[in-house]
Amino acid sequence: MFRRPQQLLADSVLSLALCLGQGACSGQTDATASASETGVPGSETSRDQIRFIPVIDAAGQTVRLQARVCRPAGDAPARLVVINHGSPPNAAARPRMQLGRCEQEAAQWFLRRGYVVVFALRRGYGATGGGWAEGYGGCTHPNYVRGGDETARDINAVVDYATALPFVRPDGAVVVGQSAGGWGTIAYDSVPHPKVAAFVVMAGGRGGHENNEANQNCHPERLATAAGHFGATATTPMLWIYAANDSFFAPPIVHDFHEAFIDAGGKAELHQLGPYDGDGHQLFLGPGGSAIWGPLVERYLAQQHAEAS
Repeated sequence: MFRRPQQLLADSVLSLALCLGQGACSGQTDATASASETGVPGSETSRDQIRFIPVIDAAGQTVRLQARVCRPAGDAPARLVVINHGSPPNAAARPRMQLGRCEQEAAQWFLRRGYVVVFALRRGYGATGGGWAEGYGGCTHPNYVRGGDETARDINAVVDYATALPFVRPDGAVVVGQSAGGWGTIAYDSVPHPKVAAFVVMAGGRGGHENNEANQNCHPERLATAAGHFGATATTPMLWIYAANDSFFAPPIVHDFHEAFIDAGGKAELHQLGPYDGDGHQLFLGPGGSAIWGPLVERYLAQQHAEAS
């Protein structure tokens, strides 16, 4: 079960208060979940599976995350890659979010190398639904630590579930996160993660596009403070990749929170790449992006002994 030990009591109280204030803290609960553990196409041998992954929130309720499992060729147990999505700046877009697809370029990059790839919609997104768990409290006093921790809680549940599948290796997983998913990936490195060998952050952060405006950020100095908080207990060297024309997290912002992370004791190899297309924030998922980030990721995975075979 995901817990940041020094914050367990405080998190429980905060989560209970949020439940009372908002009226809901989860999507499906155990009492209402009716979907099977495997969905379309419903076969253990299928290369494209829909599953529902349980996560226990801070209030003790169980929510099921809709997930897609993409299997590579072959039947031997393969190393896991969990790809974590971002968060649209417009709240109205969260319920419309869709699962990543096995045929996407980023997924194919890993599948061709023999990894099992899993996408999951976290609490408050798309078909998972329910209350948005990873909010940071608005721009006046953003709590980026809390937002990151709740994202990390869902990522941890996906890792635990997927590494128990018969066609997945039980250890040495790779966690990749883009945007808010990248921020949650940074947070996840700061808590126990015994089944994970490597973390890749693609354009990670929170608070970008304040008021839905490009290059407007909500208290980036607080983002740096939160990065320092995570860096103090992070244990696995990470790879961070950003583009120069990222409209959410410009190079000076990234430099500041990377420096805070490193100064606190974290280890992260930062690559600030040149401009990509119209907005570098889309480098990871955009067409041709893998030709840019792929060599960096491949080298990092070899350094972490996290190759597929």
